[in-house]
Amino acid sequence: MRLDHISYATTHDQLADTVQRLGSRLGCTFADGGIHPRYGTRNFTAPLKNGQYIEVVCPLDHPATESTPWGKAVSKKANEGGGWLTWVFSTEDVAPIEAKFGRPALEGHRLRPDGKDLKWKQIGVLEISESPELPFFIQWLTPEHPSNEATGTSKITKMEIASKGELDESWFKSEILGGLDGVNVSWIDPSANDGEKGIVAVEFETPNGKVLVD
Repeated sequence: MRLDHISYATTHDQLADTVQRLGSRLGCTFADGGIHPRYGTRNFTAPLKNGQYIEVVCPLDHPATESTPWGKAVSKKANEGGGWLTWVFSTEDVAPIEAKFGRPALEGHRLRPDGKDLKWKQIGVLEISESPELPFFIQWLTPEHPSNEATGTSKITKMEIASKGELDESWFKSEILGGLDGVNVSWIDPSANDGEKGIVAVEFETPNGKVLVD
């Protein structure tokens, strides 16, 4: 298990501006990732170092947006003003995680503008609606990965996360902390974040120095 990507939510109307702003700050170029037809969302992605990437995701005017856990989570965060939504860990075999959750992972896919169809399984999104400090999990089913679309020039160095128990509620705390690939996590009490749990800020090492995105 390893840190795969981080997600930043915005509205559809603000998508282009958000992508441009983050790309300029991080010194990277976002590519159109396409639509998630099963979830009613759309994203743009930018590769980072260490086989990771950042996505900017927005809800669409689509029936699946308010009928799926991922669509609801993206829509809720976007309507609240947007910002960091979640962090995601990848695994080569999602079966043990399915066993812990007691339910199967959901399949997802998105067709990129270049014609490549990326497919995966994901699980744990239901839990982030109540505990946004927790990550969810993904198993890629196709060899293509957003981190390989271009050469990443920036990397994640630190994440600040508001959490009462520092992942004590997760069945996978040791695996998550062991899969950070050198990313430092700073835990803060939610009371210092207006009572809100979840990702507060992410620090990147970029060609122009360290950049903090909150």
